[in-house]
Amino acid sequence: MSDKTDLLLRHYLKTLKLPTMLREYEKAAIVCADEKASYATYLQRMAELEVIERERKSAARRVKAAGFPVAKTIDTFEFDAQPSINRVLVQELLTGEYLAKRECVLCMGNSGTGKTHLALALGFAACGQGKRVRFFTVSSLVTQLLERREERMLGRFLKQLARLDLLILDELGYVPFTKAGAELLFDVVSRAYEHASIVVTTNLEFEKWAEVMGCERLTGALIDRLTHHVHIIEANGESYRLRDAKKRLRRRA
Repeated sequence: MSDKTDLLLRHYLKTLKLPTMLREYEKAAIVCADEKASYATYLQRMAELEVIERERKSAARRVKAAGFPVAKTIDTFEFDAQPSINRVLVQELLTGEYLAKRECVLCMGNSGTGKTHLALALGFAACGQGKRVRFFTVSSLVTQLLERREERMLGRFLKQLARLDLLILDELGYVPFTKAGAELLFDVVSRAYEHASIVVTTNLEFEKWAEVMGCERLTGALIDRLTHHVHIIEANGESYRLRDAKKRLRRRA
């Protein structure tokens, strides 16, 4: 390739905003020449590299926008340590079919059994599948809803939540709500019902949710919406944190 041709090609690739092709075209040309590949094959490989890189960057942006507290994927989940968890169901959910059907997922069980890890893994998988995701602890979401209402910005915040494909609500049951907070949480769930998927993690059985919500009628309506189209993951093993604490005590002994 002449210097002029190389210069023009770089200019055109920059103009067309094809940074991956700009970075890789020389190496790919050498490989294709060695393989005696056709021009069409070379072009196909270059286009594929550009698409893969764009998808990777898009997924990274969605992960950042989701507000995950830590990076947790299913690869690091210890299923052997939590035999009560339905591994087949989890693997099925990771395919994202429940998102297309706007179904909900409830991760229920003891504290420290990996419920949040599973919720995060589902969220990361959804980001990789092109879905818009947001993660909140339930107490944080309720606090933000109350603050936005006080600032007269609640409508804008609700519109942002309405654009999501997946809303993750972590740790339902740890902090009770005021009447206003419970009503705002119900409003969010009600708006998302059959329009988006919701993943909820909780250490409470259904009959105890009213203790957190403060109203049996509101609690019944909330449970009704969350369980209409639902997958339930039960996690009733020993707490990871308790198990690790026991290991440390044994080592010290």
